[in-house]
Amino acid sequence: MKKTILALITIAAFACNQPADKTPSTSKNANSFSVDGKKGIVYTTADSSNLRLTVTDSLSFKDLPQPLETDVCVFVDPTKTFQTILGIGGALTDASAETFAKLSKEKQQEFLSAYYDTQKGIGYTLARTQIHSCDFSSDTYTYVKDNDSSLNSFNIDHDRKFRIPFIKQAIAAAGGKLTMFCSPWSPPAWMKTNNDILHGGKLKPDYYQTWANYYVKFIKAYEAEGMPIWGTTIQNEPMATQKWESCVYSADDERNFLKNNLGPTLQKEGLGDKKIIVWDHNRDLIFQQASTILNDPDAAKYAWGVGFHWYEDWSGGTQVFENVGKVHESFPDKNLIFTEGCNDHFKFDSIKNWRLGERYGRSMINDFNNGTVGWTDWNVLLDETGGPNHVGNFCYAPIHTDTKTGQLIYTNSYYYIGHFSKFIRPGAKRVISAASRSPFLTTAFINEDGKLVVVVMNQTEKKIAYKLWIAGKAADVTALPHSIATFVL
Repeated sequence: MKKTILALITIAAFACNQPADKTPSTSKNANSFSVDGKKGIVYTTADSSNLRLTVTDSLSFKDLPQPLETDVCVFVDPTKTFQTILGIGGALTDASAETFAKLSKEKQQEFLSAYYDTQKGIGYTLARTQIHSCDFSSDTYTYVKDNDSSLNSFNIDHDRKFRIPFIKQAIAAAGGKLTMFCSPWSPPAWMKTNNDILHGGKLKPDYYQTWANYYVKFIKAYEAEGMPIWGTTIQNEPMATQKWESCVYSADDERNFLKNNLGPTLQKEGLGDKKIIVWDHNRDLIFQQASTILNDPDAAKYAWGVGFHWYEDWSGGTQVFENVGKVHESFPDKNLIFTEGCNDHFKFDSIKNWRLGERYGRSMINDFNNGTVGWTDWNVLLDETGGPNHVGNFCYAPIHTDTKTGQLIYTNSYYYIGHFSKFIRPGAKRVISAASRSPFLTTAFINEDGKLVVVVMNQTEKKIAYKLWIAGKAADVTALPHSIATFVL
């Protein structure tokens, strides 16, 4: 009987998470929110357990006008709304596409449902793909012949074997729509100062316009194939010289390319609705780069927002989440979007390590609380080596496949991301959620249909009892050690 009740609760909860057609007014969506008569449904993922996005409880709220100082609480105020959510998703790379092609038809459908189905999976709505090759490709390639500055030889035939069919199936699995943006890792070698598509170098000034035209060619070619491009970043990791495809832009370089070439060119070619994302690198330098570009009105008018990654802790430092908030405070009219993150240094025997998921939870909560509107993971699928990758830069993905057995392996990262993507739908607005104790991280949103979603993460090894407090009423909750919980009201 208990299993039947939980199944009914699960079905009802998933149904209530479908996005509404219109965004309700603030008064309907937030100011009138009440927990009176509402039951909260709790989904939990926890270490040392079998709980994976599992319905674990339903909550009842009781009057509690004033918590005690000794009470551990998470306070939520749905009347205070902030940024509107664009979506949550992951990157559709060559590596993911090539790995997907090795799956059986049955496993391909399982994979697509796991990511893009709102009922059976975690409901991804956002995607990124690359402009020609990146490190997560099996080979290095471009779409034109060498020295073809007219771009007359441009074609995307390389992508027709794996990537284009893969993206089309992902779009179909998502209900016919994915908000997809693209990113280049490097211009072709002949456009660069080092005459190498790898190892950094810079874009030669003589090819600024040719390179801007290349974006146009790519966007139009993909859209002609039935794959709409919502936007583009200017350059993946513009301050990194890598052994793979890379190109260095100073903040001045990026500003000048945006205002003199890329922005005007997209406008001229009828692509002015495409969103341009600047920076697309780590949080450490984000303020200097963003301010240099956005303080120039001639450049800023073309920029939709600022993209960022999480690899600033690569050398043993810490993630500087507050830098994202400082950009938001300084440029509130621009959007913030997390464009890439993954756990690197892949080892197959560590694929179930709990820290992999916790890094996602910690980043997503902090990034959303600092004003981020969209969050994009890196490769959606990799093989048992952490690839394919043409330079040996092997990494973790939320889902791997063992190509020897044909089985899919769901890492903890998949479930941690799902605690957000499954329940926080495009159009949701962030609301205030504050924890009274440091072991907890929390964020909260109200969806267009009026459903409140609260995420609480316990980073400790302790089981902690606390109260979820909303407008003078509270529900008793217990956080399991190293767990993440999502409440849907």
